[in-house]
Amino acid sequence: MLPTVVDRASRGFFDEAAQGRLSLLTCTSCGKRIHLPRPRCVYCGAADPVWKPVARTGTIYAHTVVEHQVHPNFPVPYTVVVVDVDGEEAGVRLIGNLPGRAEVSAGTPVVCAFEDLGQDAQGNPVVLPVWRVAPQRAGTAALDGGAAA
Repeated sequence: MLPTVVDRASRGFFDEAAQGRLSLLTCTSCGKRIHLPRPRCVYCGAADPVWKPVARTGTIYAHTVVEHQVHPNFPVPYTVVVVDVDGEEAGVRLIGNLPGRAEVSAGTPVVCAFEDLGQDAQGNPVVLPVWRVAPQRAGTAALDGGAAA
């Protein structure tokens, strides 16, 4: 079962991922990141947010291991991670998962890769950002979707 990539609120996120970019909705008036996506800025009320790339690196803020299978497409165990995105204000975080009982802790460096799942029934590309433990910390990855650390 593929995720829905054409939802009005999050379509831009998945369009950016299909181009190899990790992006967050950003207010063009005040510059704040808006996550979860909304049609108006939650800080200044402006109605002109756009998707802008962020670093494809971060550090784990928190994690937990899921042991009880809740969906047949997600075999257990797997580790859910909350990631602080490098170069962003405190609290700009994304959620992902790592296979198995990952050996991670708060502060573990991670890097975003992209998993191409093909196309949905309407022909839209389905590409998911996925986090991986970084083999070494080589600084912040390029914002333009360039090679990750």
